[in-house]
Amino acid sequence: MHIAVIGTGYVGLVSGTCFSEFGHDVICIDMDAEKIASLNAGKVPIFEPGLQAMIEKNTRSNYLKFGTDLKTAVAGADAVFIAVGTPSRRGDGQADLTYVYAAAKEIAAALTGYTVVVTKSTVPVGTGREVERILHETNPDADFDVVSNPEFLREGAAIEDFMRPDRVIVGTLEKRAQEMMSAIYRPLSLFQTPLVFTSLESSELTKYAGNAFLATKITFINEIADLCDKVGADVHDVARGIGLDRRIGAKFLHPGPGFGGSCFPKDTRALYQTSVETGAPLRIVDTVIGINEKRKVDMAARVIDACGGSVAGKQISVLGLTFKPNTDDMRESPSLDIIPALVEAGAAIRAYDPEGMGEARKLLDNVEFCDSSYATIEGADALVIITEWNEFRGLDLNRVKSLMKTPVMVDLRNIYDPHDMKQKGFTYRSVGRPT
Repeated sequence: MHIAVIGTGYVGLVSGTCFSEFGHDVICIDMDAEKIASLNAGKVPIFEPGLQAMIEKNTRSNYLKFGTDLKTAVAGADAVFIAVGTPSRRGDGQADLTYVYAAAKEIAAALTGYTVVVTKSTVPVGTGREVERILHETNPDADFDVVSNPEFLREGAAIEDFMRPDRVIVGTLEKRAQEMMSAIYRPLSLFQTPLVFTSLESSELTKYAGNAFLATKITFINEIADLCDKVGADVHDVARGIGLDRRIGAKFLHPGPGFGGSCFPKDTRALYQTSVETGAPLRIVDTVIGINEKRKVDMAARVIDACGGSVAGKQISVLGLTFKPNTDDMRESPSLDIIPALVEAGAAIRAYDPEGMGEARKLLDNVEFCDSSYATIEGADALVIITEWNEFRGLDLNRVKSLMKTPVMVDLRNIYDPHDMKQKGFTYRSVGRPT
């Protein structure tokens, strides 16, 4: 198969690379010539475990190429995947489809022979039909089908998710398009991956509904954790107790400072806006959005409380800045709410993250960035763990205590045991567990 992927952001780069790993001939297109030159020089713009090695392997074997010439790439393609950004639109939170529709226009003008045009970007219901209309209007003689094929990639585990997915959703009822998509994903038949064919609309909604449901699970267990704090229960016991019920499941029942990243915040807002526009408002999703945004700000209050009610003039050390481990993604990270609130309350902030420092420097003011965990901790009045990177799980706690001015730890990811921390002489606060 000859595949063109339009967009080399997170979704486009991972998808195109994994398609080349399947043995397809893939070219990833981007209008950013500097980015393409960087990729051709072997420099990957994002951190994702395993991606660099897979790109190097498939560019060497010539299965994977990068370029800026959309017309030539589309003209020779069996399938064209639109994987451009769909950021939240200012004002209403709906997905901004400017780049999707611009790509559709360019693709239409370049089509030769039968081609499947696939929306890989996360888009609201109805986008596929509009792409179809744009293609017909721009090139009435073109022979194509429009397909929705949403991605379900977890940052930090995207390669595994693409190569061994729970399912592949394909939104088309056209036989030729179904056959083409089946051929593209045929390597997954080795793992008996379900290929689920639906209408365009059902596929588009499945992506949003899935992310909204997971965001709701996170928000639910976070609120249960708050209740546990009040009544003396342990949220981990409660989460295990309900998670063993197969109707509920154990995943996404780990409490923390709120969800962030490129998907959950953006997709819940877009889904809610769509529901309002169609007259079927999803009140649960609206509530989840509000609770999550407030929770991130409230985490700063937990830190202040652990410091005796004031952080004015105190050094607060922060470990973890990205929204989750194994990524350099800072989008909507809880740290972007927690740290400014602490600064406003008078704290001096020192921070460290294994991969997110470059982006964090652009987004956070009045922060001293350090080169290691222990350098960050030295002289601290309190230590706050925001992101559960593995290296933070194995800190030498005796060394940590000796470096700190006051042994106060606020663990927003519950990676340490309250009893052990008490035994080691720490004032320890976590989320939803008795201290």
